[in-house]
Amino acid sequence: MGARRRAGAVPECTEFARDRMRRWRIVAPCARWPPPLLTDPSIQSVPVRIWDLPTRVFHAALVLSVTAAIVTAEVGGDWMAWHLRCGEAVLSLLAFRWAWGLVGGHWSRFAAFVPAPARLVRALRGRAAAIERAGHNPLGALSVWAFLLLLSLQVATGLVADDEVATTGPLNAHVSGRLARRASEWHAGWGADLILALIALHVLAVAWYTWGRREPLLRAMWSGDKALPPGTRASRDGVGPRLLALAIWAVAAGAVLAVVRWAD
Repeated sequence: MGARRRAGAVPECTEFARDRMRRWRIVAPCARWPPPLLTDPSIQSVPVRIWDLPTRVFHAALVLSVTAAIVTAEVGGDWMAWHLRCGEAVLSLLAFRWAWGLVGGHWSRFAAFVPAPARLVRALRGRAAAIERAGHNPLGALSVWAFLLLLSLQVATGLVADDEVATTGPLNAHVSGRLARRASEWHAGWGADLILALIALHVLAVAWYTWGRREPLLRAMWSGDKALPPGTRASRDGVGPRLLALAIWAVAAGAVLAVVRWAD
């Protein structure tokens, strides 16, 4: 026989039971979820390393590279050569981020910000637990996935695009004319418009959280730390992970350079 539960003890809920209680709005005599540690405002927060240095450097480098790519495309002319170089830089950064999402710090991994339906519902209702807002909140996770997928598609189409003036992507000669035309239409049309719209939405969201809800997102992205309840898991950010990140980026940049040179 198992040990008897002591009088007054609060039984633990299984995840199945918690899900049913949330769905049917039942108040049952079992442990609160999320735990009080993650929801009680009286518990003093402590700085927790959320964004490791490689992730922060990636964000800054991606902002600069994408901005430069947009500006050089708008200016056109001789600046299109720099537009291609910016695209290659974005490609190497994206290749790094896809890899870092598998082996990076805890909160930089894709598994840490999967936008599950239940999390999205709690976020929209304003009931997301602190642990769900530690890294990317559920709505921010959707934005990150949209950025990664759209930018990857934009770079891929740029590699084979042809502006029918003076600039072609490095892989244009290796695809059919029909594919090149469709890629060019997307790259200069819907692809560019969607990325600009997503950037605008992202800036507005950051402004809202920073000034509307008083959450210092920009400071957290700069320092890597957020004020969170004690016991929140921190991301690894020592010398070892940083050297690993540098090696991954070097391989990614070398692969992009090799592909471009092979295409020439």
